Amino acid sequence: MLTDVSPLRLLLVALALALFFSACDDDEAPAPARQATSEEANPQTPTSEAPTEPRAEPEEPGVVIGVDTHVDTTQRMLDEGDDPFEALEGGHLDVPRMRAGGLHAAFFSIYVRPRDYQGEAAWQRALALIQRVREVAEAHPDAASLCTDAACVRRAASEDRIAMLMGVEGAHALGTEDPDQVLARIRQLHRLGARYMTLTWSVDSPLGHSSTGANPAAGLTPLGVRAVRLMNELGMMIDISHVSDQTFWDALEITTKPVLASHSSARSLADHPRNMSDEMIRAVGQQGGAVCVNYYTQYIDTDYRGRRRAIEFRRQRAFEPLEARYPNWVDRGRAAFALAQELDPDLRPPTLETLGAHFARVVELAGPGGACLGSDFDGVPELPIGMDGVEDLGALRQELERRELPVRPIFGENVLRVLAAQS
Repeated sequence: MLTDVSPLRLLLVALALALFFSACDDDEAPAPARQATSEEANPQTPTSEAPTEPRAEPEEPGVVIGVDTHVDTTQRMLDEGDDPFEALEGGHLDVPRMRAGGLHAAFFSIYVRPRDYQGEAAWQRALALIQRVREVAEAHPDAASLCTDAACVRRAASEDRIAMLMGVEGAHALGTEDPDQVLARIRQLHRLGARYMTLTWSVDSPLGHSSTGANPAAGLTPLGVRAVRLMNELGMMIDISHVSDQTFWDALEITTKPVLASHSSARSLADHPRNMSDEMIRAVGQQGGAVCVNYYTQYIDTDYRGRRRAIEFRRQRAFEPLEARYPNWVDRGRAAFALAQELDPDLRPPTLETLGAHFARVVELAGPGGACLGSDFDGVPELPIGMDGVEDLGALRQELERRELPVRPIFGENVLRVLAAQS
């Protein structure tokens, strides 16, 4: 107990104590707030009140993981017995060329041609394609990883393995319109390793309407609504390439997870219904998803498309012998491409610069986290000048760098983020 202390001394003691505690408070000031990670910056559930702009992974030194969301090499793997881990004749993609181009992972398309397979035959074809992808991966245990999540892709890249993933191109491959069977088969596709399904292909499906189908003004069916919710539950990406505009908007309204356009380009640069409007691209970005640009010449340059198709129509007889000469339709397309340029010397095919403009447009609208690679290798007959196949991805990277676009996010990180967000 203090006694006989003067008021002046008490005042001095109080001041000293105040200074002491002030210093302590400064020493224990709270640390700066932790910066949100890429996945935290892209919530799974979109909100109309506060749309979230996707954020790209930071540009860091080291390996740039390349992921392509759509390659159709699966068809020749099954029909011709080709092993993509060997150098293949023709086509756009094999593993030696993937390594040369810097592509570490690809979604092998489970595509069923509706003209050739319908009903139960379509479903059996889809299962056979899946089985072939699995067989190829198992045949190369030291060089391949069959992946279903982003962590597996990263691990494969670090171990110099090729990550093989699968996506189903079009719900017509389910081979049925029976609601119970449709939902059961979606579950089965997921169990077998498929990690996205395109709601439609170029034809309508039991789930919805296509941009080039019989009724492009229509949207999701009631069964499609149920399927989107099931895919969200399973952790299977909703692929909105090929769909009608209304199917797109319906799917975005229902999904609680970021969507993917596995192979679509910008409609404002090339007016084709297969491409996405500015409003659609912007909405995908706000929702946390990604648009993977398609490389097909006739989707990225519609002026070229019109002139190119006119040449083939007027000179049909000149093109007819190519079908017998080139059994592989990609090689036949390459020959037709060369013949068209010979017949019309003023024909100006799109180039890597044209392709780069589509990437730039997607980034402008959807943000740095909104663009990705969706080549359609081995699924289209023509690629832009400067892109003969996957081995030329280095040239595309240079074009993106020239435009000062975010290479690491576009090449793979954006897709890995969307994939991770499904779980």
